[in-house]
Amino acid sequence: MPSKIYKALLTYKEALKIPQVRKKLLFTVFILFWFRLLAHLPAPGIDASMLKNFFSQNQFFALLDIFSGGTLANFSLIALGLNPYINALVMFQLLGFVFPQINELRKEGEYGRKKLAQWTRMLTIPLSAMQAVGMYFLLRGQGLVNQLSVAQIAFLVISMVAGTMILVFLGELVNQYGVGNGISLIIFTGIVSRYPISIYQFLSTSQQVNFFQVITFVVLAVLLITGIVLVDESFLKVPIQYARRISGGRTMGSQQSYLPLKVNASGVMPIIFASSLMILPSMLSGFVERVQNESIAGIAQAVVAFLNPSSLPYNLIYFFLVVLFTYFYTTVVFNPEEVSEQLRKSGGFIPGVRPGVSTKNRLSFLLSRVTIIGAVFLGLVAVLPSLGQAVTGISAITLGGTSILIVVSVILELHRLLDNLVQTWRYDNY
Repeated sequence: MPSKIYKALLTYKEALKIPQVRKKLLFTVFILFWFRLLAHLPAPGIDASMLKNFFSQNQFFALLDIFSGGTLANFSLIALGLNPYINALVMFQLLGFVFPQINELRKEGEYGRKKLAQWTRMLTIPLSAMQAVGMYFLLRGQGLVNQLSVAQIAFLVISMVAGTMILVFLGELVNQYGVGNGISLIIFTGIVSRYPISIYQFLSTSQQVNFFQVITFVVLAVLLITGIVLVDESFLKVPIQYARRISGGRTMGSQQSYLPLKVNASGVMPIIFASSLMILPSMLSGFVERVQNESIAGIAQAVVAFLNPSSLPYNLIYFFLVVLFTYFYTTVVFNPEEVSEQLRKSGGFIPGVRPGVSTKNRLSFLLSRVTIIGAVFLGLVAVLPSLGQAVTGISAITLGGTSILIVVSVILELHRLLDNLVQTWRYDNY
């Protein structure tokens, strides 16, 4: 382990010496600096002190604040964060099952990706407006937001929609000119920026509980980080053999290689998708329960109670959605039919398996067996804050499984990207 850490530090040191990589890193830091600057521009008519106290005591809103990048507790102009954009992404992913034209568009290369990205941004605008209105009335019902006129509400909604679109723009700039996935990095930065406050709250809470509970909490956190790293780095080696071929008048012997099937090929996206879907019903129900109609308000109150983050039904549904999205997203990242076709064209085959349909079926079988491990692990990580609170009696959702998973996964992904950039530079210059 110390040798791996030393090797990683050498990689980072070398990356900073490469002009192209250093430029990408500085650009990424610059964009994330602007994100944190926007996070401190408050929206009008908000009691910030009451809002922060309310968010620290409400598990649902604390989880919502995590995925807004820590901006919701301040109710800044980017308080909605990237939730509307993530919801739009989820909708288009699900619509791909209903409308084959969407899947066909994905196969059209750069043009198809740009078209889908444009549609996703367009859908983000109405979703942002709906969530902004719902959030205002929900917080006003809690006495945390002042009564605003229609014109003031319209100005607030337009400002928050613009804030979300600015975040989408910043994320796409990182994708194009920086290092890493811009959306994940923005969420990562928001979580990390709140860690000092969360650690302080944890230490304050630890004085009110016994020593055994604190030790249990720390041990669970260490085991969680270790498990995330092991699962993220684990993969199944599928043996691949290439037939003999003639190149330059010479007969090349058969070559052996392997195809890696990652246990967690989908990364952190399933848990982000599932969290976004779980947040929407609670947010809308919290708004509807304030209406005058008693029957509608009663149904909304029942939904809010049913989807309480500490309740068993909420955690079971959350776990199921994470598992479902893990399978779904893995099929997007790794398509057995396309991989088997590429192997056939390059003369590769799995020993003992015929090329074509048999190879596709074999890859699908292996992928489903490997993915179930990663899916169950992600599901357990998603519900870990509730389990940890039940075991230790300590509530620290910002230090919980979801946030730690995002932080560790983004760090590992950045390490892989930097290592690839360094290796590419070495290959081109030596």
